[in-house]
Amino acid sequence: MIGGSRVHDDVCEVAYRVGRLLAQKGVIVVCGGLTGVMECASHGVYDEGGIVVGILPGYDASQANRYVRIPLPTGMGYMRNFLIIRASQAIIAIDGSAGTLSEASFAISEGKDVVSIYPLNIPRTKEHEGHIYIEPDPQKAVDLAISLGSRWQQIDESTER
Repeated sequence: MIGGSRVHDDVCEVAYRVGRLLAQKGVIVVCGGLTGVMECASHGVYDEGGIVVGILPGYDASQANRYVRIPLPTGMGYMRNFLIIRASQAIIAIDGSAGTLSEASFAISEGKDVVSIYPLNIPRTKEHEGHIYIEPDPQKAVDLAISLGSRWQQIDESTER
């Protein structure tokens, strides 16, 4: 189970229902173990007496949402997304953005199927968030990449002050 860490009530209701349905089928649910879709789905699993394994980004097992039965702290941050996929046999995606998309990409790379309840997208909310550019001309692609990469030097210099 993958999805956003901040969700609206309607998305939470869907995740809760999915969690209940998975538990009714006897599925052990593996997720990131924190808030949002993870917590809503975990709640549904919990209410049906099922098991949720939460693969956590930090070192502290107490950071897991209260419905996770088996918290696994990794200290790996977003790198734990790959572990979530490796521990899963199929993936259900509910809402989310860049983190969810990375997990879906890992799943596809691993030959695992992803069932997405909502379209996966990457909303642009931060000034320095990455974008995907399409440039079929090799020279223009190189020039664009160098130009875009130079902004990181500017960011690094401004944070040193």
